[in-house]
Amino acid sequence: MTRSRNGQGSKAKLKEYFLANIGTVIDSETLRQVADSSEWARRIRELRNEQGMNIKTHNDLSELKPGQYILVDLKPLPAFERAISKETRAFVLDRNGFTCQMCGAVAGEPHPYDQTRKTRLHIGHIIDKSQGGTDDPSNLRALCSVCNEGASNLTLERPSSEKLLAQIRRAPGVDQLKVLEWLIGKFPKQSKGLIDSKE
Repeated sequence: MTRSRNGQGSKAKLKEYFLANIGTVIDSETLRQVADSSEWARRIRELRNEQGMNIKTHNDLSELKPGQYILVDLKPLPAFERAISKETRAFVLDRNGFTCQMCGAVAGEPHPYDQTRKTRLHIGHIIDKSQGGTDDPSNLRALCSVCNEGASNLTLERPSSEKLLAQIRRAPGVDQLKVLEWLIGKFPKQSKGLIDSKE
């Protein structure tokens, strides 16, 4: 941890600043200056994930802009929100193709429901912890910020192939082509095999 001239670490300085500004929106430049460290963003994640500080960003609250943070209150985040390991997160994101399992938004691309926001993914529970769900990878899925904000305590069924095909058949030809392009891009090897077998 980086230590300043007075011996106080960047994480301790950030914690002190957040505690002195509960409920106030703080921008990233201010926090960088407070921390006096290039690792300021990592220290904020540690405050949230390891110490349970209820620090929110634009990924959590739609009214915040990118680069804005707020310590909502002193109520600590539940331990289960901090229990998912980096390895499990990476596994779930990879398994879900870095795609939101509710709306289909892809990480890093403009969000289909809000073109001004790039899609950022979180790990969400299929059966919520409050309803007895666990942190096992089989109960986890990738969710974008938009869906995650509205998914609290909801358990939605994934559409079956029959339902998806029915929707695609109803869509105009131009939209069907977009679906085809997306599928070929997502499954290039399998698509080539299908095309070759038809010839």
